[in-house]
Amino acid sequence: MKRFLMILLIVAFACSLGTAQENMKAGKFDTGKMWTFDWPPTEYFAKTYNFNPTKDWFEKARTSALRIPGCTASFVSEDGLVMTNHHCARGALDAVTKEGERLAIDGFYAATLADERKAPNMYADQLVSIEDVTQEVAKAYDSGKTDSAKVSQRTAKITEIQNRYWAKYKEMTKDSMVFSVVTFFNGGRYSLYGFHRYTDMRIVFAPEEKMAFFGGDPDNFTYPRYDFDCSFFRVYDSDGKPLKTQNFFKFSKNGAQDGDAVFVIGNPGTTNRLLTVAQLEYNRDFGYAYQLSALDNAKKAYESYIANHPDERLKYMTTLFGISNSQKAVTGYLAGHNDPAVMARKKDFEQKFQAAVNAKPELNDLRKKYGGVWKDLEKIEVQRRKGFWDIQANTYAGLSRSIAFSNAFNLVDYVMNMKLAEEQRSARFKAATLDRTKNAFFPASYNAELDKGLLAFQLDVMQKAFGAKNKFFNTLVGRKSADEAASSLLNATIAGKRDTMRSMLNGKPEDVLASADPLIAFATKTYASGKKVRDEWQKLLDKRSAKVQELGRAMYEVYGTSFPPDATFSLRISDGTVKSYEYNGTIAPVYTTIYGLYDRYYSFGKKDPFQLSDRWANPPADLNMSAPMNFISTNDIIGGNSGSAVVNKDLEVVGLIFDGNIESLPGNIIFMDEKNRSVSVHSAGLVEGLDKIYRAGRIVNELRTAKIYEEPKAEPAKK
Repeated sequence: MKRFLMILLIVAFACSLGTAQENMKAGKFDTGKMWTFDWPPTEYFAKTYNFNPTKDWFEKARTSALRIPGCTASFVSEDGLVMTNHHCARGALDAVTKEGERLAIDGFYAATLADERKAPNMYADQLVSIEDVTQEVAKAYDSGKTDSAKVSQRTAKITEIQNRYWAKYKEMTKDSMVFSVVTFFNGGRYSLYGFHRYTDMRIVFAPEEKMAFFGGDPDNFTYPRYDFDCSFFRVYDSDGKPLKTQNFFKFSKNGAQDGDAVFVIGNPGTTNRLLTVAQLEYNRDFGYAYQLSALDNAKKAYESYIANHPDERLKYMTTLFGISNSQKAVTGYLAGHNDPAVMARKKDFEQKFQAAVNAKPELNDLRKKYGGVWKDLEKIEVQRRKGFWDIQANTYAGLSRSIAFSNAFNLVDYVMNMKLAEEQRSARFKAATLDRTKNAFFPASYNAELDKGLLAFQLDVMQKAFGAKNKFFNTLVGRKSADEAASSLLNATIAGKRDTMRSMLNGKPEDVLASADPLIAFATKTYASGKKVRDEWQKLLDKRSAKVQELGRAMYEVYGTSFPPDATFSLRISDGTVKSYEYNGTIAPVYTTIYGLYDRYYSFGKKDPFQLSDRWANPPADLNMSAPMNFISTNDIIGGNSGSAVVNKDLEVVGLIFDGNIESLPGNIIFMDEKNRSVSVHSAGLVEGLDKIYRAGRIVNELRTAKIYEEPKAEPAKK
């Protein structure tokens, strides 16, 4: 018996080794399923789902979807009603909040059309034209004599194409058009996207923050979930009337069901699935590692400030939410980079790609052009590793960097550039952009207490690069700790005083360069050495960009459009199915219910972040507790997809994307659908909540009929 058991164990172990080795191989969809509308995967859809979408199907999908700042949205009625997430509407809610209101926290509902509030600076872009401009951009790139010249001429050509089309359409139509050249396959292809931009967007509905972000940070990037993360806008035309649109997604009567094929139409932000292994290892060891430490510090600074000033919570919560969200995302990205199995699959993909370039006789020219690009990129990444801390120490803008230090550097940078001839100045100081640059130098409000934590972190970073050898840095911080030095410097500097800094900006340049202010003096004395570091780093980035372009060309020539390019915050269509997965030793339900929401509320003792708003804490008797609330699917998404509609084969809304599970975060570099899941608000639960909790009858009726609901007119009284 023991011998038999031993044999079984050996067989099981051998099988597990076989599975492990198989898992080390690149998978068919490691590069994902974020298909472009330039090259829609019609044959793949037919083979996978027995579904043959027509050209009209893809056109309706494309023009029903919208891109809004940082997110995705969709038309869901013929009268311009737009659906997206609550967290995509936070800025708009803040902008339309009146005195005494807290719309981002308490929610908003416009009971009538007249109550819909116009959101300043909010817009929606609808992709209406696509044109291949690869040859034009490639020709400009190839005409450069150096890597920097190639990159510069490529950038100039892209700008010229965008401006040319904008001028052309401006003459032809009054419509607001925006043009953008989109890069695919790291430069293997370029497309010019033309967007119809809608600028009159009015907020219609948003739930309370507690319901949109139920479970808070602990539940973020997890599943099961119970979020009512939605909001609605309406687009108005140039005459101030609700926009009439032919293309929109109707709401499904039944919503998503287990096993259904579903499609996400949205704008995924950024993926790095086509990077080389050397590039991924740099991001693992330096890029993401540093970014995570900066996010950790920024979160700590904001949380500390809000704890000390709870009355200012609303002012800073949107920023803190963004930091917390990014922190958890980057943690997940790093987990993927640190997973040996994931990196082994990336290495296998790279080896197969190299073999494809080198193996076939018909690819001889390809091998001559691109065969050494991997080694070139490895050398560049080694150089970037060596210079990482120097560039961080000499960079004054970005995450977890002090506003006061940035102000001081900008002032000195301005003075130094204005001493140069126009053609020698940095782009932001040329005549065309100078006024805009100067106006943006100093923020309208400055919070020294909040800035202290950011400055302390920045000084720590500078210490890694400068050490004890830089006399200017030693003078700046002395023998103080980073925290002590930050407090001392902010007490001594004028760099946080907007009016004083503006006066210096418009005063005598020699007064700036002779200033004894500690931050301004440091920026002045280290300007030349810092500029050298920044210039050398830019040359290295240009060299890297040129090699990545070569790799992208090789990739396109070898594989064509057999797999999708990396995400670039451009419109994509991702296919998948509503499907469960195993986690924590159990099985995830394909959808959660409103019952589950209340279970979580009571299980956590009604405490934040599992509190319910008053409306939900006291539900009406007719609320359907068994209605699906959130659900999961195997669709390939990432940041930027927030607010995307999930549709069925008939282009009917069955859900609204708002998150992915924790297992989806390595999707930044590889897509593995075994446990990678998108998380969406279920259309049935969305309608149930609008109808029964918020009594938003006119929205519910518009979603059901796909047009503005008009209350029936009362019959005139009989005489």
